[in-house]
Amino acid sequence: MSMLRTLATALTVALSITGGIAHAQQGPLRIEITEGVIEPLPFAVPAFSGGSQVANDITRLVAADLAGTGLFREIPASAHISSAGFDAPVAYNDWKAINAQALITGAVTQEGNRITVKFRLFDVFAGQPLGDGLQFTGTTDTWRRMAHKVADAVYSRITGEGPYFDSRVVYVQESGPKDARQKRLAVMDYDGANVQYLTDASALVLAPRFSPQGNQILFTSYASGFPRIYLMNAANLQTRALDQQPGTMTFAPRFSPDGRTVVFSLEQGGNSDIYTLDTQSGQRRQLTNSPAIETAPSFSPDGRQIVFESDRSGNSQIYVMSATGGEATRISGGPGRYNTPVWSPRGDMIAFTKQQDGRFHIGVMRTDGSEERLLTSSFLDEGPTWAPNGRVLMFTRESAGADGSAQLYSVDISGRNLKQVPTQGAASDPSWSPLLP
Repeated sequence: MSMLRTLATALTVALSITGGIAHAQQGPLRIEITEGVIEPLPFAVPAFSGGSQVANDITRLVAADLAGTGLFREIPASAHISSAGFDAPVAYNDWKAINAQALITGAVTQEGNRITVKFRLFDVFAGQPLGDGLQFTGTTDTWRRMAHKVADAVYSRITGEGPYFDSRVVYVQESGPKDARQKRLAVMDYDGANVQYLTDASALVLAPRFSPQGNQILFTSYASGFPRIYLMNAANLQTRALDQQPGTMTFAPRFSPDGRTVVFSLEQGGNSDIYTLDTQSGQRRQLTNSPAIETAPSFSPDGRQIVFESDRSGNSQIYVMSATGGEATRISGGPGRYNTPVWSPRGDMIAFTKQQDGRFHIGVMRTDGSEERLLTSSFLDEGPTWAPNGRVLMFTRESAGADGSAQLYSVDISGRNLKQVPTQGAASDPSWSPLLP
């Protein structure tokens, strides 16, 4: 049986009428990350040749990226009965004997601080390579990115899904007691490494959002004493305020798909509506005009629609309208309160926060409101953000009690593989970047 068919059997999941049975699917390999039970795919990744510490570090990070998805299970080096040099012939029978279905081999060469990483992926059961080998170049300072790129390529070839490991997350780093919490902006790799602080703790900051191009960051700051939206250059950290009209408060910003327009909430005279703002000209346009509280807008990937939350029906629900304003259609229909909707980068789903029966949930639904699924449940889960491939969500989870702190968690869209994202101290309000260039 070829690796493609084996992987389809192991990884393609569908709900049958008898309840969550995995089955084989003909045609191109594809993972449907829905409900059901997935048996992680066994893979082996012998130490990349090169004999250096960076080669070993890259090998370990590739394995950690793949195993961290919950879709793959690494066969430890102690179980290997064969070596696998990058240019050596593959002893497929030895890898079959330990049930490795995928084999990753690699080599790292270094000249000064310059490194080149090469890798190959093999279908053990078919006894052949799965695609051509690839190589990436960088420096000793960017070895983690090289490892993420290798893992992304392997993940995409096996699953048929888009990559997401070579990305970053901007978030709010929190410190101090709960009743006097200090907050500053920070950015890290998707797995919590390489933390950099973007602001100090002199002013309260909220809701950072990466631009679709990854070169700018929107956030809300109380530096003026009232909430205002600011725009930061992600490279040099230069920052400027947007829409400083007196007597108003602006918050909950997000970029349009082309990065030239910001959609946000503006509160004036006790009423909150949705507006857009051209970041270059400063031209502002009002999209809603309602006595209700309307906030948390998010563009669709094609830029034609905006999803937002509103309590115009009596409690907070999710609505969709044209990106130019006009009549809005309610898409949420279940019990409870819906907040912080955000459109998937694939355009097929909307993630949201839901409060029901004293619990908070992260959920997803189709863009017409159908097929709602709650993925998490806790004392307080809120503020989902999508991975670049639209198949994983990151969010804030806060624990109960006077000393409860906020942490970042991730989960896939089936509700599987819920795990905490390591951060330096308390953290909230994550926003995933696009793939790095």
